Amino acid sequence: MKVRVGFAPGQFPSESKGQPLLRRLVEMGDELGYDSIWLSDRIIGDRFPLEPVVAMSMVAGYSDTLKFGTSVIALPMRNPVVLAKELATLDYLSNGRLLPAIGIGQEDPADYEASGITKDGRGRRSDEAVEVMRRLWAEDNVTHEGEFYSFHDVSIVPKPIQKPGPPIWVGGRSKAAQRRTGRLGDGWLVSQATPEEVCRGVEVIFETAAEYDRTVDEDHIGSMLGFCIAPTEAEAEVTATPYLTRQRPETPMAEYCGLGPPDSIARMINKYLAAGASKFVVRPMCPSEQAVEQLELFGREVLPLFHN
Repeated sequence: MKVRVGFAPGQFPSESKGQPLLRRLVEMGDELGYDSIWLSDRIIGDRFPLEPVVAMSMVAGYSDTLKFGTSVIALPMRNPVVLAKELATLDYLSNGRLLPAIGIGQEDPADYEASGITKDGRGRRSDEAVEVMRRLWAEDNVTHEGEFYSFHDVSIVPKPIQKPGPPIWVGGRSKAAQRRTGRLGDGWLVSQATPEEVCRGVEVIFETAAEYDRTVDEDHIGSMLGFCIAPTEAEAEVTATPYLTRQRPETPMAEYCGLGPPDSIARMINKYLAAGASKFVVRPMCPSEQAVEQLELFGREVLPLFHN
């Protein structure tokens, strides 16, 4: 099983100093041997200011080797025909470096309202969108009559380099997300899950895939791992706490984050490997001005331990 480690930028500034940061991160990823860069998706607000499809096009131009993905794109808010065209173009122009991971969106209804849809039925809408995109990537003259989308005799070009299309990974910690992965996903990318939760999720995914006469490659289990490198776990936790994506009051941070010196973070990754994950997206939990330094430390002190 091949271990691959990508990274997410973490806290990203929305003001002008953020403009050169993406390029710097891409150059760092190439230099230190990271596999990929992953960009989050929020339609409104400033927590994740970059629109991921546009930002990934910049990554494709900045590097000839670094892969790029979404962690995760809120699929119900996107028209699947337009998104299929955008993602196919990115995959074509980057020679097959696109790694799309999808989710059903946040709990806050504001994003849905701003996108002109309701939160109701977001799971079914996402399932149908996956079907639409896959058909458009692989077929010509597609006709679709569904619950949410209808169109007739539609083709998109260029087709993706990856055949029959880029692998679609499903994000989410819930059992519904795990079952969605088993039913229609090519992989699972979970965030802020403990190794024990990953292990249980893998069982649900494989069981569900078997129910639907499918297989999900055991090499396609991924975990996002927030981390903070510091002399001690306690110091790391103080720095990291304000930068957690979502708080989990019932679960100590140290059970699903890498905190402390590099060897502590390496031990945490090994726990996830034992649980069945082999793909990782590490995210520095720190102020934006420290993100590159943290990723460089990880790239020099931790990443070489998992190159294979």
